[in-house]
Amino acid sequence: MKKFVCNAFFITILIVIIIVSTSSIFKSENKKWVTTWGTATQLVEPHNMPPEPGLSGNTLRQIVRVSIGGNIIRLKFSNEFGDEKLEMNSVKIAISKGNGIIDKKTIKEIKFDGKKSVVVEAGKYIISDPVKFSFAPRTDIAITIYFGHVPVKLTGHPGSRTTSYIAKGNKVNDENFIKSVKIDRWYIINSIDVIASEKSFALVTLGNSITDGRGSGTNKQNRWPDILSERLLNNITTQHVAVINMGIGGNCVLRNCLGPAAIDRFERDVLQQSGVKWLIILEGVNDIGQTQDSIEANKVVNDLIEAYKLMIKKSHENNIKVYGATILPFGNSHYYKNFREIARQKVNDWIRNSNEFDAVIDFDKIMQNPENPIELLPDLHTGDYLHPNEKGYKVMGEAIDLKLFEN
Repeated sequence: MKKFVCNAFFITILIVIIIVSTSSIFKSENKKWVTTWGTATQLVEPHNMPPEPGLSGNTLRQIVRVSIGGNIIRLKFSNEFGDEKLEMNSVKIAISKGNGIIDKKTIKEIKFDGKKSVVVEAGKYIISDPVKFSFAPRTDIAITIYFGHVPVKLTGHPGSRTTSYIAKGNKVNDENFIKSVKIDRWYIINSIDVIASEKSFALVTLGNSITDGRGSGTNKQNRWPDILSERLLNNITTQHVAVINMGIGGNCVLRNCLGPAAIDRFERDVLQQSGVKWLIILEGVNDIGQTQDSIEANKVVNDLIEAYKLMIKKSHENNIKVYGATILPFGNSHYYKNFREIARQKVNDWIRNSNEFDAVIDFDKIMQNPENPIELLPDLHTGDYLHPNEKGYKVMGEAIDLKLFEN
């Protein structure tokens, strides 16, 4: 009995020493959590649900491209919009080699409070235990989940512009998903944090489909936030900056359109991300574009301005700089009405001249047709006169002054 007590005592002392040593190392190196990838979640609409065989009892492999690299990460999974519990029987990550293939040598198991499986209650999210996992900046990471029960109402991000793979049964360790069903959607995954240096910070891009990347190339990772991320990482004075894309296609600022209103999801998608120092707001076109007359449009202008002010205030209270991006031209699109154009001009005038934002990114000026400034340049949109094409996103991403993100 005495021997057992003695051994237990020394084991306890050893654990304390390890914890203290680890804490000291962590402190001396000035490390912290920074979100390197994230996506804004919403209730998945019926036409965007997973195809057969579905997720329950099956395996889903999803690919994400991080911004900054690192050696220790943690993952966040969301059942925010679920109406039932979500069961994840096994979760593994690995470096993606493309087309659903992973580098088996890099597989790491993700645990939750030391357990391989986890249940996420309806309306909740869960953050994994930290895991050692080394990857370079702009690496494609595969997140493979073997599900138990999956709720009927599903949390996800339909506008992934990235292919995911569904395989029957437990295929969590499979290197190649040859016989899988492909779908360009994300489900359940929410964000990835990495242990980074003290000088590392994150930039959040808050927006709608233009930030989410409608018109960009599938699996090309060439949305304007992607272009900006690559530039930041390739610049020695900003290579520590992570970019988190929090765009939702069809999103509005003031009310629920597709996904929660930006004003309502602001705390979740901006303030709750790790290590955020900057925010770019490019949102409001869907609010303006759905007004019915000049009276409603004028009200939306005033309400948008008040919403921007509130987001700026909350950001500044959290030591986050806010950059206002002007709303792009939409002349000749299905949104165009003269009273809506007047509303857009009023909002853009406030963004440029109110001095409320810490800086202004004038996408309107960058993307407009000089011969007809209410329209996008002919070679920079998809043909709908509303969404930029791949060239347009490149122009947007390359137009942003990197000095805005120097410490």
